[in-house]
Amino acid sequence: MSKRAGFVALIGEPNAGKSTLLNRMVGAKVSIVTHKVQTTRARIRGVALEDEAQIVFVDTPGIFRPKRRLDRAMVKSAWGGAADADLTVFLIEAHRGVTEGVDAIMNALKDLPKSKSVVLAINKIDRVQAEELLALTKSMNDAFNFVETFLISAEKGHGCDTLKTWLASKLPEGPWLYPEDQIADLPLRMLAAETTREKLTLRLHQELPYQLTVETEAWEERKDGSCKIDQLIYVMRDGHKGIVLGKKGETIKAISTQARAELEEFLGRRVHLFLQVKVRPNWLEEKERYSEMGLDFRDGNI
Repeated sequence: MSKRAGFVALIGEPNAGKSTLLNRMVGAKVSIVTHKVQTTRARIRGVALEDEAQIVFVDTPGIFRPKRRLDRAMVKSAWGGAADADLTVFLIEAHRGVTEGVDAIMNALKDLPKSKSVVLAINKIDRVQAEELLALTKSMNDAFNFVETFLISAEKGHGCDTLKTWLASKLPEGPWLYPEDQIADLPLRMLAAETTREKLTLRLHQELPYQLTVETEAWEERKDGSCKIDQLIYVMRDGHKGIVLGKKGETIKAISTQARAELEEFLGRRVHLFLQVKVRPNWLEEKERYSEMGLDFRDGNI
């Protein structure tokens, strides 16, 4: 059997389950997963193997109506991921059906070149009855010419193996794009920053997570095999800094402990994690922050 390799873009509304599906396909956590929408900011590539095929998944930011520069850059990145990929998987939620956002994405999909194959994956199928699922499948396929439709639960794994096998069979023949043991093409520094940002997002339930970012400032390999990671958490206001720190520093300590534990499991070694919080009122308008997130600052222009 000859080797195959290619890119598969995952697109959909915020919170449709793209990051969960990516992590399921790769078999490891490479993308931030939270209850908050719009948490994936960069195009995160996760690498999965299926027989002789290497599938490079591009987990794009959720497509929504952009308001801020960061939002606009995220949406541009999402469509860029779809345009560049060999295959595109459009993920929708079974229990939400055809929303205004799904309609908007369907219309935009029609602008993709005819040569681009788009697959429909209806996620969270355990939340609806079979009749409702069949009706949704029919209405979606009547509205757009999907090459295939898959009914899945990214969280529970139902149908994911079938989807993965099908995608692998449709990729172009050719050598693998990444080493066999590599599961993501994000630098470890960014993966570490994303891990901490996920813990912040889960802990701080209000609007604050959208107004902070995390950068890995330094990464030091130690002789005993452990590593020391210094990270900066940028917030926009002094009040936000107090929220992140918490009473007597309890919040930041808890976040650091959770992030360190996950990083140790991921890296398979001891991690010394040090977090600092800095107020940076205009970080959303700074070019360097976008580069850190793998986004193009210019894409945020109106």
